[in-house]
Amino acid sequence: MNKYEAVIILSTKAEGDATVAFGEKMKALISESGELTNVEEWGKKTLAYEVKKQKEGYYILFTFDAKPEFISELDRVLRLDEIVLKHMIIKKED
Repeated sequence: MNKYEAVIILSTKAEGDATVAFGEKMKALISESGELTNVEEWGKKTLAYEVKKQKEGYYILFTFDAKPEFISELDRVLRLDEIVLKHMIIKKED
């Protein structure tokens, strides 16, 4: 299993309950296929440039251990979810 970090920027147009539900959904998805190490909610921040006509986003950082095959599935789930503006998954070096 490798160590990964995923930074996800959520739309601020979604209601507060939607961001909490998304966080819980991601925690469950990651826990099923790996081990969730840490979750940091950075909160609402101004974006450097507009993304999908939005100037602000809600940032969440997930740190986890997982098998490499899981990363393509996580990427697919994040691309399909409408609340996600942008995301980035990186493999951490030991």
